[in-house]
Amino acid sequence: MLKLLEKLMYAGVGAVALTEEKAREIVAELEKKGHVTGDEGKKMVKDLVEKGKHHSEELRKTISTEVKKTLDNLHVVKKEDFDALHREVHELNAKIDTLLAGSKN
Repeated sequence: MLKLLEKLMYAGVGAVALTEEKAREIVAELEKKGHVTGDEGKKMVKDLVEKGKHHSEELRKTISTEVKKTLDNLHVVKKEDFDALHREVHELNAKIDTLLAGSKN
């Protein structure tokens, strides 16, 4: 499931790149036909790319939020929680070893 979501995020980034390329093509065609000047075309491309990046970032945030909700609903243990429990178990094992070693003496 996480791989699928990762692919969706990369698709969003790829769409932005594709949009920039397409925007440049369309604007170049408009410039060639005399509908826009070079400066107007550059501004159009810049505006379109900025909007695409904004939408891509919004998509990433939405996906991230939904993934977190889904993982919470599935009661999946977070890595930091797992690591904290791992440290605690390690510390307890060390204390047990110390107690056992002391009781043998």
